[in-house]
Amino acid sequence: MSETIRIQPKFGKTFPEFSIALRQRVNDYFKTNNIDTDANVWMILKAVFYISLWIASFSIVLFVQMPFWLFILMYAVFGFSFAAMCVNVSHDVIHGAFSKNATVNNILKYTFDLCGASSYMWSIMHNQAHHTFTNIAQHDEDIHPVPILRLTPEAKHLPIHKIQWFSWFFIYPLATISWALSKDYVKLKENTVANYSNREHPKSKIIELFVFKFIYYALFIALPFIVIDLPWWQILIGFLLSHGVAGMYLGLIFMLAHCVENVEFPELDEKGFTEDSWFVHQMKTTANFSTKGKLASFISGGLNQQVEHHLFPNICSIHYPAISEIVKKTAHEYGVPYNEYPTFWTALKSHIRYLKRLSVA
Repeated sequence: MSETIRIQPKFGKTFPEFSIALRQRVNDYFKTNNIDTDANVWMILKAVFYISLWIASFSIVLFVQMPFWLFILMYAVFGFSFAAMCVNVSHDVIHGAFSKNATVNNILKYTFDLCGASSYMWSIMHNQAHHTFTNIAQHDEDIHPVPILRLTPEAKHLPIHKIQWFSWFFIYPLATISWALSKDYVKLKENTVANYSNREHPKSKIIELFVFKFIYYALFIALPFIVIDLPWWQILIGFLLSHGVAGMYLGLIFMLAHCVENVEFPELDEKGFTEDSWFVHQMKTTANFSTKGKLASFISGGLNQQVEHHLFPNICSIHYPAISEIVKKTAHEYGVPYNEYPTFWTALKSHIRYLKRLSVA
């Protein structure tokens, strides 16, 4: 591990008035309107919908005989459903933003584990490393997924990066299957997650990881081959397609928030300092897309508004549309950037242009 990774990044003190005013205004919104920051009835209904879709689609795949084309289609729906459940339920739960009841959160977090990824490892890589050091090279785990993609200006340029402006289409679908089959094990063994490296993992969490991996393999890999009356290769195609759909879904939600043209990738000085305060840093390194789209919010679990999510990760995503107006107004008032794209497609085009820009040395 390099020395750079061992340095704890320190944030500057730019626009302290912005941070103070924004916290106060968001807190006032919830107090004035007598609203809890956790899940409301609409969020609970949405969680029930996505969990039900996940269970129903897999049950249909297992027990309903149908033509191969329809079987494949249902497996694609299943892939969408488990990715949607992860961002609409698991993500809020793991951030502690779904319920004030720790038991509820602890139970619902297993929706993530049952999709093949460890909620414990995710909380380290995502909640701690990514959310704390967003877009800081060698500290933000999420901007260094695989060497064949160059996502940061500081990353070494390789010949394969020349085609990344279109190869992403074939790489992102591998995201969830890599989590299920390898990434958790690799990170657990290497124990290298930026500033959270070399920690002693509780034995209970390690056991939990392996137990849920076994449950996932038994239910979602072995069981279909036992139960479904189809050739093995057709079942394999269905399984891979489900992960392809889920991987593309989750990959794009992240990339459109942090790897587009308008965001920044701050560098540390020799003492480990960044120029900006933490709140301003989040504003400069994160972008929204399709913020007015109700369907986008419903499908993405509010992560089309990642600016609000990064500023207030402990507030349930159902409230992001309301507080986004407060964030935007306050940012404009204090001269702080507020990055947003009007639609999903404009954000996707910006992401592709960004990849193309980094495809050359």
